[in-house]
Amino acid sequence: MTDVSNAIRFILNDEEIALADIKPDTTLLDWLRLDRRLRGSKEGCAEGDCGACTVLVGRLADDELVYESVTACIRFVGSLHGTHVVTIEHLRGQDGNLHPVQQAMVDHHGSQCGFCTPGFVMSLYGLWMRDSAPGQASIEQALQGNLCRCTGYAPIIRAGKAISHYGRPEDDPLRAERMALKQKIMAIHDGSRVELGEGADRIIVPASLDDLAAVYEANPTATIVNGSTDVGLWVTKFMRAIGPVIFINHLAELKRIAENDSEVRFYAGVSYSEALPVIAANFPDLGELWYRIAGEQVRNMGTIGGNIANGSPIGDTPPPFIVLGAKLHLRRGGHRREIKLEDYFLAYGKQDRQPGEFVESVTVPLLPAGETFACYKISKRRDEDISALCGAFRVFVSDAGTVCMARIAFGGMAATPKRAKAVEAALVGKPWTQETIDAAVAAFAEDYQPISDMRASADYRLLTAQNLLRRFFLESKGQGQRLRREVA
Repeated sequence: MTDVSNAIRFILNDEEIALADIKPDTTLLDWLRLDRRLRGSKEGCAEGDCGACTVLVGRLADDELVYESVTACIRFVGSLHGTHVVTIEHLRGQDGNLHPVQQAMVDHHGSQCGFCTPGFVMSLYGLWMRDSAPGQASIEQALQGNLCRCTGYAPIIRAGKAISHYGRPEDDPLRAERMALKQKIMAIHDGSRVELGEGADRIIVPASLDDLAAVYEANPTATIVNGSTDVGLWVTKFMRAIGPVIFINHLAELKRIAENDSEVRFYAGVSYSEALPVIAANFPDLGELWYRIAGEQVRNMGTIGGNIANGSPIGDTPPPFIVLGAKLHLRRGGHRREIKLEDYFLAYGKQDRQPGEFVESVTVPLLPAGETFACYKISKRRDEDISALCGAFRVFVSDAGTVCMARIAFGGMAATPKRAKAVEAALVGKPWTQETIDAAVAAFAEDYQPISDMRASADYRLLTAQNLLRRFFLESKGQGQRLRREVA
């Protein structure tokens, strides 16, 4: 029988916290500012886009404390069990001086109005801990999720490059402290389940994957929350009640990645950041898409399993995974079943998931030799933006130049992520030529009847989907060279 405790326990800066009375929808930002009076973290957007609320959260991974930047505005306090939260107030240098990151920002004029500055400092701090001398590309990636309307970013990037001149991570005053905190964090993870509150205010933090299966089977109306990058907005933007809640982001069993010669299996708790090295190594064309999913803070929080489970028609993960032939592994209690990912999405807001059943993992086959694959994300901003549409393409062309297999899928074109089966049929058996492509694009109107919304018009979506097929064809004829629009 699983032991049960009645408090969310974590460490805030240098203080041990135990909360026995916390609501499921209490965000970390609200708790910091209103309860703890730590107001360095700011609320700008309340949806994880601007980065003004950025803090670091340290968690155990492979017996080490790993720190990641997260947006506190959509991170729930209930998800912090067994972590170390570091806010801007805790940064300090040696002998009472500013921290190297802070001093670099001062000297390089990286702040004007100051509202966004704490978030930039925390993002740069997280990067500096991983890489003491980052290049510009790494700095820009780390700051994707931080917005500033004063500096134009150049002074902040210069500050990021200069941090190494002010100190080394090995000399960070907080380093020794973090090493000591590791033991305290390990003690929190004592194999107990956490339960507190009642009814809609109930919070459950399962002790293990098997415990999650048992808890969710017994509480099928509960909301499972992993990264909260979607659920957070249900609270901050739509004022939706989400309780009771089962928080699962701490489960190491759901953070596994299993690879073999034919496929990669991502368990549902693997974040986008954790998946990136494996994605880039095995599916190079997906690497570019991965870097364009939100900002780094959201990629640190958001998970592959959560993106699939929510069933959003504009999620970036499903279209390429459908085209690659991914299989979804679902679990309810002790029972497991496997379905094609494309069969999981039934209608808008409806998925093939039974009460008490959850997404445990997804298996993605490797691309066979000789096949061509590409995916494209179309959005108003290149970085940190939701797709207007996301298309994925895969073909096998015989030595004779005939299309033997074609798989095409889009997000943002229908109520669910959906294959373009009419277009596929118009390609298979035909020569892989411009004439075939020109004839096949008309079939998009059979597969999709997109809508107009704030992101794009229906006509734009349909025309863009057709043009992406043309682009895919041209790139396939150019030895894999991606077409790029040059701006003078």
